[in-house]
Amino acid sequence: MPARTPYFCSGCPHNTSTLAPEGSLQGGGIGCSTLSILMDRNVTGVTQMGGEGAQWIGASPYTNVDHIFQHIGDGTLFHSGSMAIRQALASDASMTYKILFNGAVAMTGGQTADGEMDIPELTRLLDAEGIVKTIVVSHDPSKFSANTNWAKGVEVWERDRLMEAQELLRDVEGITTIIYDQPCATELRRERKRGRAEDPAVRVMINEEVCEGCGDCGVKSNCLSVFPVETEYGRKTQIHQSSCNKDYSCLKGDCPAFVTVIPKNDKPIHKVKGLPATLREKLDNLPEPRRLPAAEGNVYMTGIGGTGVVTINQILSTAAMLDGKHVNALDQTGLSQKGGPVVSHIRVTEEKRPMSCMIGKDEADAMIIFDMLSGTTEANLKKASKDRTVAIVSDSKIPTGTMVRDKSVQFPQNQLLRRRLEMVTDADQNIYFNAIELSELLFGNHMQANIMTIGAAYQAGILPITAIAIEHAIQLNGVAVEQNRQAFRVGRLLTINNGQLDEAYTNQESKTARPTLTAEAQSIVSSVGADGELQRILEIRVPELIAFQNGSYAQEYADYVAKVLTAEAGSGDGRLSAAVARYLFKLMAYKDEYEVARLHLKSTFDDAIAQEFGSGAQVKFMLHPPLLRAMGMKRKLALGNWFRPFFRMLANMKGLRGTALDLFGKAEVRREEQRLPAEYRGLIDQALATLTPATYDVAVELAELPDMIRGYEDIKLANIVKFRERVQELQTNPESVSGD
Repeated sequence: MPARTPYFCSGCPHNTSTLAPEGSLQGGGIGCSTLSILMDRNVTGVTQMGGEGAQWIGASPYTNVDHIFQHIGDGTLFHSGSMAIRQALASDASMTYKILFNGAVAMTGGQTADGEMDIPELTRLLDAEGIVKTIVVSHDPSKFSANTNWAKGVEVWERDRLMEAQELLRDVEGITTIIYDQPCATELRRERKRGRAEDPAVRVMINEEVCEGCGDCGVKSNCLSVFPVETEYGRKTQIHQSSCNKDYSCLKGDCPAFVTVIPKNDKPIHKVKGLPATLREKLDNLPEPRRLPAAEGNVYMTGIGGTGVVTINQILSTAAMLDGKHVNALDQTGLSQKGGPVVSHIRVTEEKRPMSCMIGKDEADAMIIFDMLSGTTEANLKKASKDRTVAIVSDSKIPTGTMVRDKSVQFPQNQLLRRRLEMVTDADQNIYFNAIELSELLFGNHMQANIMTIGAAYQAGILPITAIAIEHAIQLNGVAVEQNRQAFRVGRLLTINNGQLDEAYTNQESKTARPTLTAEAQSIVSSVGADGELQRILEIRVPELIAFQNGSYAQEYADYVAKVLTAEAGSGDGRLSAAVARYLFKLMAYKDEYEVARLHLKSTFDDAIAQEFGSGAQVKFMLHPPLLRAMGMKRKLALGNWFRPFFRMLANMKGLRGTALDLFGKAEVRREEQRLPAEYRGLIDQALATLTPATYDVAVELAELPDMIRGYEDIKLANIVKFRERVQELQTNPESVSGD
């Protein structure tokens, strides 16, 4: 099979990555537009696309490949893109048009395309135009009945076979088409919200203790609701439930950490939470802002698609008009992408006068940032002036698509982003808080985060609009009125409290609370002679190693950590022993079948499911057993609660691990996992032999390298290769140490 090159449609929120066979040119442009330039000229020295006498078309003068793939959205196709297909046919080209059929004009707001037709009729039109071959790949082929009136020769496949369709059509002479049938994610969410489309009961959840944080689920789904999160055991992945599209493509990730959940009685995923009475009382008695707002002002708002930024602009514009003022507003909506950049301008004046809707350089009075990463880009910061601009910022960490797909890409430190912002704003007046976290804790949904931020801006005195008018506009908007009204007031309270809210209202529990140790575990931890952070690390990990294998295994771990702690005395600051404690544990507590079974049975995971979905939820474990995989099974099995006894049986068989009777130990990945702890200790021993203050940083990075070893099966094997390559690089070239 040829190698594959990944590429992504830049303007359509399908949340699906596609792959082009090697030797094929990737076409496409902003908004799924058709290849733009049509030419009829000869270019010396370049292989002509198409047969003898063919005309030059599109990118053909600039490439010597024999076949290209061209994205085109259904809205573009019905508007004018069909002319490009006719030109390609007339030019005797050889290419495949990938028609992204999502039922919405995504580039301009999700309207229905003028002149649209259904997919069977489209295949007949394409056949009449002269298309050689058409394959329909659909998210749900079963929706087409057996007697559907397709054009001659049309095949309908599951969307999982997209790559296969591309490889097939790459070798077909002439013009071919792939119709990729999947609803627009943004529009589907809206239809579900309005009750016009079925809202599936099935939800997806990840057992973070089983998760390796490898990012494969993000690669498979290309979905921004697959959130990377930092945990005690490093970077993991979780499903951001309140923004999930229920596409389920993340389940294709090569990982046993996924479960599907159906809440009992089909209850909604997030029940509306009632705020504590003491908090409601405070919200009903808020003082007016200390700083009186100006009569006029320019409000510049930045955020991302799918979070309600445009709705906020509409609410504020309505409120300003209710106050008897005049409004010029503009939304720049990021091509309707979920997670795409959104910018909203609102200019409020007491009298109507001609002006641009767009806020210009240095003109923003209020800068309201719903997403700190996009809000601190150079283009957005140019709107601010240190003499006049106050920023109200939600510093929630919302990952980008690259962060979802690539585990090595980290979110920039908030302090760095804050410094960028404070260089161009009135830093002493700025307010920062984690609006998404607070919204989900208080209201069970992230959608109240933006209105909460607006409340903070009002109380800061930078909105030229009254609170009465804003709350009236919230009521006129007619969506989650009481929740949004309360969220607005919570934002006001945050400003009064300098961005803080009493923990009694949020009821947060520490994720890194130390467990109560058994006498055996306490004895093993005490044998190291550690204190401070190292002691905390050991108190969390030693009980897990005892549960993984036994007390002797945990003591072996503790003895080696004690050895490193002693060796680094006088040469370092404790980072080396802490790193060894973390990553030797990672290598020793590898997730084979016995361990995955144990982790799925832990009561903490059952508690997490109950907290998220309510008690009595129907749970299915999504597993792809290596033995069945080797026999050719390509899909995961959905195993319900009836499978728990088998999990218990597997977990109780942990004594077979690494022995001749180990049922799973013969696989290549298991043999590597069993070798790695000793290999790692050998590397650390070499570093300790020459440890000095000058070599300390290199030793610390070497100790942290197992963080690279993530994933299951082939993914893990590939990462082990990368780990060893980096070890060799670091040993032969110590200057390559990354540093902080």
